[in-house]
Amino acid sequence: MIVVSSCLAGQPVRYNGTDSLHEEIRRLVSEKKALALCPELLGGFDTPRDPAEIVGGDGNDVLDGRAKVVEKSGRDVTAQYIAGAQRTFRVVKELRAKAVILKESSPSCGSALIYDGQFRDRRIAGSGVTTALLRRHGIEVLSEADAAEWLREQSKKV
Repeated sequence: MIVVSSCLAGQPVRYNGTDSLHEEIRRLVSEKKALALCPELLGGFDTPRDPAEIVGGDGNDVLDGRAKVVEKSGRDVTAQYIAGAQRTFRVVKELRAKAVILKESSPSCGSALIYDGQFRDRRIAGSGVTTALLRRHGIEVLSEADAAEWLREQSKKV
C-alpha cells in the first residue's frame, strides 16, 4: 500500500478547488493499491482556500519553529499545516505504507521544491511540512514526477 496526494488522484482539493490529476495514481487508487489523502484538509482547511507559502525556510524549519506557513492574506496557518502533517503521518504509519507520493511545490507536500514565501510564483529547493515530518520518520516521499519510475521499479520486485 502507498499513500498519495488526493489532488493527484483527481480530487479537486487544491487551494483553488482544482486537481492535479496523474492518471497512473488515479488508477492505483481505483485498484485499492493506494490511499488518497490531503494533508491540508486533514489540517482543517476547506476547499477553496487562500494560497499559502512557507516563509523563512522550508518544512523542516517549520517543524523546528524557525519558519511559518502564511496565507497570501498574511494569516499564519502554521498550526494547521503541522496538524495535517501529524495526521498524515499517523495514517501512513498505521497502513505501514511503503512510500508516499505527494504533490510537488506544495507547502505541505513538496518533496524537492516549494514556493519562495513571497507569492511571486517562484520555486526554491526545499520540502513541505508533511514531507519533512514523514522523512524524519524514515518514510520515503516522492513527487509525482518520480512516481512512474518508482512504480516501475516496484513492479519488477514483485
